[in-house]
Amino acid sequence: MTLWRGKSPLILASQSRARKMLLANAGLAFEAITADIDERGIQSASGLSGPREIALLLAREKAKAVSIGHPTSYVIGADQTLALGDRLFNKPAGRAQALAQLRDLAGNSHALNSAVAVARDGKIVFEDVSVARMTMRHMTDAELMSYLDAAGDAVTTSVGAYQLEGLGIHLFERIEGDHFTILGLPLLPLLAFLRREQLIAI
Repeated sequence: MTLWRGKSPLILASQSRARKMLLANAGLAFEAITADIDERGIQSASGLSGPREIALLLAREKAKAVSIGHPTSYVIGADQTLALGDRLFNKPAGRAQALAQLRDLAGNSHALNSAVAVARDGKIVFEDVSVARMTMRHMTDAELMSYLDAAGDAVTTSVGAYQLEGLGIHLFERIEGDHFTILGLPLLPLLAFLRREQLIAI
């Protein structure tokens, strides 16, 4: 049974396993459609440098890109940035880059900025950004190599080279922020918006 009450299907403009899991666990039926956009190109052309603003820009662009082809649907776009001070991280290109990122993050606190935007008829009707503070423990190169061996190719699928819901939990000593923000979808404000629009049953 789905709690979705919209006349058109709810759409998630992402193939993120974590985001799909969060929506499904919340009882919402949805379609997942990848947003075909050049994220790095859009970020570069925007001139933005703040991690919060970049995450929100990309969430908006994903939602709008899919919404154009599905004008009557509510389309959810989401994006997440990782910032260590002023430095922004992207998904590592391979194991060597993942190791370099983890060396920089180990022993420090970084911020995850998770943005969500909802579009309908190609226009943004809702947006929100939530922040989580993540403190990695001090780790030796041997420990980092053991983690990379165990995690395998998964380290290249997310910024920071970790998935907190998996082996990445071993990297941390303190976490401040809600679970949904960390997984890349500010679910509570999103559900509150859908509720205000009378789109969900609860």
